[in-house]
Amino acid sequence: MKRIWFAFVLASLSVPAVAADPAPPPASPPPDGFTTLFNGKDFTGLRGYKPDFSPAAVAKMSDAERAKWYADWTADLKKNWSVENGELVNHGHGAYVATKDYGDVEFLIEYKMEQTVDSGIYLKGTPQVQVWDPDDARQIPNGNKLGSGGLWNNPKSWPGRDPLVRADKPTGEWNKFRIYMVGERVSVWLNDKLVVDHARLANYFDHSKEKNVPLPKVGPILLQTHGPNKEIRWRNMYAREIPVTEANAYLATAAGDGFETIFNGKDLDGWQGATDQYEVRDGAIVCKPKKGGNLYTKKDYSDFQVALEIKLPKNGNNGLGIRYPGTGDCAYTGMCELQVLDDDYKEIDPRQAHGSAYGMVAAARGYQRPIGEWNYEVCTIKGSTIKVELNGFQILDCDLSKVTEFMANSKHPGKDRTTGYFGFLGHNDPVMFRNVRIKSLATNK
Repeated sequence: MKRIWFAFVLASLSVPAVAADPAPPPASPPPDGFTTLFNGKDFTGLRGYKPDFSPAAVAKMSDAERAKWYADWTADLKKNWSVENGELVNHGHGAYVATKDYGDVEFLIEYKMEQTVDSGIYLKGTPQVQVWDPDDARQIPNGNKLGSGGLWNNPKSWPGRDPLVRADKPTGEWNKFRIYMVGERVSVWLNDKLVVDHARLANYFDHSKEKNVPLPKVGPILLQTHGPNKEIRWRNMYAREIPVTEANAYLATAAGDGFETIFNGKDLDGWQGATDQYEVRDGAIVCKPKKGGNLYTKKDYSDFQVALEIKLPKNGNNGLGIRYPGTGDCAYTGMCELQVLDDDYKEIDPRQAHGSAYGMVAAARGYQRPIGEWNYEVCTIKGSTIKVELNGFQILDCDLSKVTEFMANSKHPGKDRTTGYFGFLGHNDPVMFRNVRIKSLATNK
């Protein structure tokens, strides 16, 4: 009897008299350099966003219209999302969760979902880093067997649409993302495995080649609601704005191998032409004030890629000479001049904007860094085609063989050249160039 009574007492002591609701765990401190975006308690610092709404449409709103629009969708967010146990919870309905606007950013987040969930993470308001159940039989035609993390809304022919490896944990377990974005270039790690490597995220809302519309320069990160009526949870949500020096180093590394350094950072050895009109200052080639002329390589090129950094003064003007024959105005005698110009320069033809094939094809405008900061640019010349990528945004993609209309009706007789020198085309302003590298793309036939 004593043994039975003692066991009963122990059992009764192990049961609390009143079951209390567990308090939500405190938010984890952010990693070094990161900011916490979700505090684990409420929606402070977050806002609602209308599903699949174009960032360009938001940008066109007046400040008052935009404030009301966000307020209305934040109210919808609070109806359809909840905070439980330090986690954001949704069942596939209602507004998207939106952060503040970001440019170059590193983003960390964890998620856990039920079977058959289909969700995603929008970058700069644009779909998307894919999140879904890789074992959902209904999604097999859409490629879910390859796993999460791919840039699923990219055109099928683009790199990054499908993840490099399947890295998902089973549904019901926590997964973690690390997303690194410079310009429209994205790298994604899922559960510490690289699934997207420096791929461009297409402008889903307008990515026709003819218009060549890059992503917005800045925009919010969004957590998608996409049905079915199943649960997904998000936690440990952090962001870090990437500084310019780091962003440029990332772009330079991601440009790949095979480049030859054509400027030694000390003098103009290897260059010809207007060598007296330029100087080397702080490791950069600089057009002397009130000077100009064409400074160009001693080696000529056919198909090539050039990568370099550019710093512009206010209203600064210069140009990159492409397949220059060594005489005349390269904008006309060469294949083209790729314009180097302060984006805030007023009253110009669109075909004069930075990155444009001068006088022939306009580049997208507004992707430069602020005056006084270094821009990173990569230009790819293959046959009659030219692509220009500025700070991770592709601002020009054209075929000069198809150009029939010219600014001021001034024809460009050299536009069909197949070889020539690369150079700088000074216009009296102290524009600076450094870390100049070229990679030949010519193939032996």
